[in-house]
Amino acid sequence: MLKKKKDSSEEQPVDAGQNNAHDTIAEEIEQVNQSRQNHKNDTQDFEVSEELEKLKAENVEANNKYLRLYAEFDNYKRRTSKERVDLLQTAGKDVVVSLLPVLDDFERALKSLDKTDDTSSIREGIYLIYQKLKNTLQQKGLKEMQAIGETFDADLHEAITNIPAPSEDLKGKVIDEAEKGYYLNDKVIRFAKVIVGA
Repeated sequence: MLKKKKDSSEEQPVDAGQNNAHDTIAEEIEQVNQSRQNHKNDTQDFEVSEELEKLKAENVEANNKYLRLYAEFDNYKRRTSKERVDLLQTAGKDVVVSLLPVLDDFERALKSLDKTDDTSSIREGIYLIYQKLKNTLQQKGLKEMQAIGETFDADLHEAITNIPAPSEDLKGKVIDEAEKGYYLNDKVIRFAKVIVGA
C-alpha cells in the first residue's frame, strides 16, 4: 500500500508538469493568437488610416475645386451684371447717333424759315426731313402696320370707337386709323388706334 501511495505521489508531479506544459503551450498559443489579432487589427487600422487619409485628401481637393468654381461663378455674375448695366446705358446710342443728321436738318429748316416766305420750299424741306427720319428708323427695324381695310385684331389694334359700317363687307374691319401702329423687328411696339365698322 505504501508503494501505491508512493507511486501515485510520483505521478502527480508528472501530471502537474504536464498541466503546466499544457498551460504554457495554451498561453503561448493564446499570445500568438492575440499577437495575430493585434497584427490583424494593426493592419486593418493601417488600411483604415490610409483610406481615411486618401478620403481627406480627396475632400480637400474637392473643397478647393468648389471654392475656385464658386469664385469663378461670382466673377462671372459680377462681370455680366456690369455688362448688362453698360448695355442698358448705351443701348439707344446707335439710334440716337443715326437721328442726329435729322436733328441737324430740322435746325437748318428752322433757320431758313426766318429767311424765306416761300411755303412750297419749306413744305419740300419738311417732307425731305420726314423721309430721312422714316428711312433711318426703317433701317433700325421699324415698320409701319397696315390697318385700314384689315379685319380687327385685338393683338394688333386698339379700337377707340365703333361706327356703322358704310358697306356690309366692312363690318368688323378697320375703317379708319387715328394713330398708326408700328413693329420693331416684327414685334408690335405700338398698337394701331383704329375705328372699327359695326
